Amino acid sequence: MIKILVSDCAYAQLTSAHTALSPWVHQTHFEFIPLSKVRVGEDIHVGFISRDVTGQSTKSETLPDTSAFYDRLLHSKCLRWVHIHSAGADRPIYKALTQGGASLTTSFGANAKIVAQTALAAVLGLNRNLLPLAQAQRAHQWTPLVSSTIKTLDLEGQRALIVGRGPVGLAITNYLTAVGMRCEQVRFRETQDSPVPGTVGVQSISNEIATHHFTQIEEVLPSVQWLILACPLTPQSKHLIDRHKLSLLPRGAHVINVARGEVLVESDLVLALQSGHLGGAYLDVFEVEPLPQTSPLWDMDNVIVTPHSAGHSQGNEGRVQEQFINNLVRFLANEPLMHLAII
Repeated sequence: MIKILVSDCAYAQLTSAHTALSPWVHQTHFEFIPLSKVRVGEDIHVGFISRDVTGQSTKSETLPDTSAFYDRLLHSKCLRWVHIHSAGADRPIYKALTQGGASLTTSFGANAKIVAQTALAAVLGLNRNLLPLAQAQRAHQWTPLVSSTIKTLDLEGQRALIVGRGPVGLAITNYLTAVGMRCEQVRFRETQDSPVPGTVGVQSISNEIATHHFTQIEEVLPSVQWLILACPLTPQSKHLIDRHKLSLLPRGAHVINVARGEVLVESDLVLALQSGHLGGAYLDVFEVEPLPQTSPLWDMDNVIVTPHSAGHSQGNEGRVQEQFINNLVRFLANEPLMHLAII
């Protein structure tokens, strides 16, 4: 009997009839077990870390309810596979689980369009100067842009460099191209291959988009108005964007980060914003999460800070669960799993 640890919330959903699992429903190959029914040290073969398991925990701070789920996985001597709700696998727990011998699969691409829509909203908001307009609103000040010293530029024709060619980077490229921006992409593979396939509904136009190897990024930065980070955290991408590379951007350029906080050097970004070299930034991810109260990013007039929420949407739960079920069918049939994480 294969025992599958799930949250109590996921248990209620997964134990209802599911077409993909119908060949095994009336057999005794597996059973879902809710967290509340499992003791630390009890044998578990599979774990499903759904979004409600991580809750408000971050990679820097694990809250008690999340720790309780993790402990049951870490202390099982039979754990073979864990599926996680995110596309990124950079939390310390994931490395610990794989070091124990378990396979780890991600929900690659499940929230790609949602993250891309957030990035699009950030570009539109920053370009249309919604931050100073909102500040004027709170101060009850009537300050039309036509009489303001703030420059309001046409978005059409501006150049965006999207770092990453996965589902998120591809969707961002599609959205920005649709509003008339000139998009180029940064790849981490040596060859100019096709973009990494994502989810259904994210159509590729990337064969028409120029790409640059990440080692060539310094050659491109001086001519882009928008630097958009949408790549996984890897040894190649960690601290890719530092003080020098930020200085290469033209004055007034903007930075959007929906990747991982460690892709850029946060202190260098702060300096570039404080000096006025950068026109603004949208940041959803940070080197330390939650973002410390002492961070100057909280109070900058030209920065939008959100608490790692760019990919949140009610539809994600169903997409993540579908990926887990599809992989569970493969697992039960002893077939290769999809979207294996490499840690």
